[in-house]
Amino acid sequence: MKKRHCLLVFLLVFFTAYVNAQELNARVQILAPTVRNIDKRNVEVLQTTIRDFLNNNKWSTETYTPQERIECNFVITITDWDGNANYKAEAQLQSSRPVYAAAYSTTLLNLSDKDFDFTYTEGQSLDFSDQNFISNLSSLLGFYAYTIIGLDKDSFSSLGGTNFYKKALTQVNNAQASGSKGWKPADGLRNRYWLNENLLNKSFEDLRSFIYDYHFNGLDRLQDNTSRGVKKMVAILATLTQMDKQKVGAIFPNFYFASKADELVNVFSIPTGDPTDRIKAYNLLAEIDPANINKYEALKQAPASLQPDIKRNK
Repeated sequence: MKKRHCLLVFLLVFFTAYVNAQELNARVQILAPTVRNIDKRNVEVLQTTIRDFLNNNKWSTETYTPQERIECNFVITITDWDGNANYKAEAQLQSSRPVYAAAYSTTLLNLSDKDFDFTYTEGQSLDFSDQNFISNLSSLLGFYAYTIIGLDKDSFSSLGGTNFYKKALTQVNNAQASGSKGWKPADGLRNRYWLNENLLNKSFEDLRSFIYDYHFNGLDRLQDNTSRGVKKMVAILATLTQMDKQKVGAIFPNFYFASKADELVNVFSIPTGDPTDRIKAYNLLAEIDPANINKYEALKQAPASLQPDIKRNK
C-alpha cells in the first residue's frame, strides 16, 4: 500500500512537471460563418486538436511555470470547404505578455494570415517535425508557435528570439515544396516567408532591440516612476529614427506598429512633469510610423485621463 502511494505521488509530480513545462497557453476558435453544410462536429474536434497541439507540444528545452506561459489566441475562419478534407481559411493571430507590476498585458503579435489553408479529417492526429514537412496545418501551427515564442523572448532580452526565428525558418524552407501558399517570396509581400525574413534580417535589428527596450526598460519600469518612465520611453523611441525608411512598409514594422499604435498613444498621453514629452513622442512617431499618423494626432491634445492600456488580464 505504501509503495502504491509513493508511485501515485511520483506520477502526480511527474505529470505536474510535464504540464508546467509547456510554453504556450493558446485559446483556439474556429469559425465558418459563410460555409454552408459544414461538418460542425469535425470543426469542434479540429478546434480541440489544434488547441492541444499548441499547448501540449514542447517547443523549447526550457521549463515554463503556469504563470510564464505565453498567452495567445488563434481565431481561424474557414472560408471554403470541399465537402471532404480540404479547407480554405484565414487566421487572426495574437499574443501578449504581462507588464511588470501592472494589471494589464501588452500585445506582441497581432497578425492576419490570409492563406491559412489545410487538410484535416476527423480523428486525424497532428504530427510535427522540426526537420521534415508532414502537413501544412502542423507546419503553420509550428511556424507561429516559434514566432510567438521568439517575439516573447525579444521582449525580455535583446535579440533573444533569434533561435526561435531560425526554427520557424526551417518550417518555411520545408514547406516550400508543398505547393501551399504563403511560404514562398513570390506568394506576396506580406506572408510567412517575408515575416520570417524580416525577423532574421539585420536591417530590422534596431526594431527588435526597440521591442526589448520598450517592454523591459520602458513598460516594465513605468510603475516605478511614471514621469521618468515616460521620458525614458521617449528616448527609447528616438532610437528608431535610424531605421531605414525604405523598410518601414515591410511586413514586420507594418504589423508591429499597427499592433502598438493605440498603446503608444495611451502611454505617451500619461500626464508627466514635462508636457513636452507628448509632443516629442508625436514628432518621433510621425517620422517612424506615418501609416498610423491619424492615431498619433491624439497626442497633440490627449486628455489627462488616458492610461496605458490595454488588455486586462483575466
